[in-house]
Amino acid sequence: MSDTMPQSAAAPSPFPPIADYAFLSDCHTGALVAPDGAIDWLCLPGFDSPSVFGTLLDRQAGYFRLGPFGINHPTSRAYVPGTNVLETTWKTPSGWVLVRDALTMGPRTTDDVVTPHTRPPADDDADHLLVRTVRCLSGTVELDLVCEPAFDYGRTTADWTLVDDERHAADATADGQTMRLRTDLALGVEGNRVRARHVLTAGEECFCALSWADGLAAPADVDEANARIEATVRFWRAWLGRARMPDHRWRDPIQRSALAIKGLTYMPTGATVAALTTSLPETPGGERNWDYRYTWMRDSTFTLQALHYLNLDWEADEFMQFVADLEPTESGALQIMYGIDGRRDLTESTRDDLSGYAGARPVRVGNGAFDQRQNDVFGAVLDSVLLHTRRSQRLPRRLWPIVQSQARCASEVWREPDQGIWEARGAPQHYVSSKLMGWVALDRASKLAEIRGDAELTVTWRETADEIKADILANGVDHRGVLRQHYGTDALDASTLLAALFGFLPATDERLRASVLAIADELTEHGFVLRYRTDETDDGLSGKEGTFLICSFWLVSALSIIGEEQRAQDLMERLLRVASPLGLFAEEFDVETGRHLGNFPQAFSHLALIEAAGRIIAAEIVSELT
Repeated sequence: MSDTMPQSAAAPSPFPPIADYAFLSDCHTGALVAPDGAIDWLCLPGFDSPSVFGTLLDRQAGYFRLGPFGINHPTSRAYVPGTNVLETTWKTPSGWVLVRDALTMGPRTTDDVVTPHTRPPADDDADHLLVRTVRCLSGTVELDLVCEPAFDYGRTTADWTLVDDERHAADATADGQTMRLRTDLALGVEGNRVRARHVLTAGEECFCALSWADGLAAPADVDEANARIEATVRFWRAWLGRARMPDHRWRDPIQRSALAIKGLTYMPTGATVAALTTSLPETPGGERNWDYRYTWMRDSTFTLQALHYLNLDWEADEFMQFVADLEPTESGALQIMYGIDGRRDLTESTRDDLSGYAGARPVRVGNGAFDQRQNDVFGAVLDSVLLHTRRSQRLPRRLWPIVQSQARCASEVWREPDQGIWEARGAPQHYVSSKLMGWVALDRASKLAEIRGDAELTVTWRETADEIKADILANGVDHRGVLRQHYGTDALDASTLLAALFGFLPATDERLRASVLAIADELTEHGFVLRYRTDETDDGLSGKEGTFLICSFWLVSALSIIGEEQRAQDLMERLLRVASPLGLFAEEFDVETGRHLGNFPQAFSHLALIEAAGRIIAAEIVSELT
C-alpha cells in the first residue's frame, strides 16, 4: 500500500477487528477478550487506571490467554443470556471445550479498600477478580495458559514469584502493584510471564483467577471459581430483572445496551465512562484517537433518559449524586468532562512507545479537551436535573445551587463562540448546537424555578431562553430553512438533530422537518450519518472519519419525531444489523468495509439506541390504539 493511500479499516492486521472483542465488566473496571481467548485490555484497579494488559494498543503491551493450544478461532462466542459473562466454545482436532470468563461480582461482605466508595455501597459489589474456567465437553484438548502482564501501558514488565510449593499460585509485581494468579494447573515462570499446559479429558474442569483484591484473595478450587461465576450471573440477571423491558422484536438489543451501559458505570461514585478504551482510531491508521475513559457532562441527559426509560431509577439517582458532588470551575461552570472519581485535571499525554491499534498514533492518556469551552454543557446538566426532578417528584436541596450556577453561566456565555459539541480543535465558532443547548439550559432552568416556586427566576430565565431561540432562528437557519453547523457557514452538522430531540421546535415546524431531511439526504454515507464533512469543517485534524453511530440513532429518533415512521424503522433495522457479533457498538461505523471504528464499547451509541427504540416503540403503541 503506498503512503498516499488511506489505510482501510479491513486491512490485514495482527490486531483483531474492534467489533470482535467481548466486553467484561464488574462496574469498577472492564476487560476486552479477543476471539483467540486473550485478554487484550484490562486496566487495574479502575476503568481509567494504567493498563496491565494492553495488547489492544501494542502487540507487546501484555495479554492473558486461556484456550486450546495452537487453535486461535473458536466455534462460538456468546454471553450467558442476560449477563456480561462470556462463554466460548472451541473445537480442536481431538475434542471440544467450553471456556467461561467473568469479572466477578457477588454479595458485599466488607468495605471496598481497593476502589473505595463515595456512594452508599450496594448489596453486591466487585470481587476484584478475573475468573476463567474450562470444561472439556468431549474427547481430549491440550489447554494453554499464558499470562504476560506489562504494567503502565506496557512500559514495565512483571517480576513473577511462585508463592506455593505446588506451583498453583504466582505473584506478578511491578511499579508497586501486585497481582496474583491462582489456578489448579501447574505454573512455570518463563521470564516475564507464567505459563501452564495440561491435557483435559471429557468431563474434566479447571480454572484460573487473577486477583487484585485486598489480600490477593482468590478462589481455592474449581468449585469456588464456578460459584463466583454463578454469583456473577445471578447479579446481572437480578439487575436486568429490575429493568422495564418492552416485549418487542428489539428487546434483545435494548437489553444488551442496558447491560453495556451498566457495565460502563463506575459503582464507587456513580459515574459512567464514555467507553472502556483509549485511542482506538476513528480514522484507520490516523490521528483521531482519544481517551474516552472519563465522564462527559453531555452524556448525562442521555444517560438519565435511558435509565429512566428502563425504570432504573437507582442508577439514575447515583449518577445525579455524582454530578452534585462535582467541583465547578472558577467561573462556577461545570467542566465538559471529569474523571470517574470526580477529578478535574485530565491533562493529556501521549505514549509514543506504543504502536497504536493497527498503527494509529498517537496513543493518548488523558483528554486535552477537558478544559475547552463547550457551551452545550449547561443544557445537558440542567436537562438531566429536570428529568430527575420530574421522575423523583422532588428537587433535592443540593441540586438547586447547580441549577442557579449553570443557568447564570449559560446566560453569560451563550452569545460567545466555542469549540462545539464535537470538541473541534480548530478556531471557536458560533455553533448552532451550542446555542441550542444554551436554550435548553434556560428553558429547563425556568421550569425548575417554577417547580421550586421562584416566580422571578422563572420569568427571567424564560426571557433569556426566548432571546436565544430568536437569535438561532435569525442567524442559524440557511435560505432553505435548514439549521446550519454554525453562523458562518451553510454546512450541515448532525448535532442540529438535537433540535428535534430536545423540543426546540415543534414536530410540525417546517424548519425542523427540512433540517432533519437535509441531514438524512445530504450528510450520510449509504444512509449512515456523518458528524459533519471533514472537508467543510476546521476541526484541527487531518483525514476523514467513519459515520457516527450516535448520530445515526439520533436521526432515527428525529425521523420518528417528524412523523417519518417508516424511514425511522428502516434505518433502525439497518443499524441493529451492524452490531458486533456480541451485540455491541463502537463509536463509528465504516460503511465501505463494514468495520467498527473508535472506542469500544461506546456508551453514547447504546444510549442513543435505547432512545431511538423507545420512540419507535411508543409510536407503534400509539398507532395501535388509534
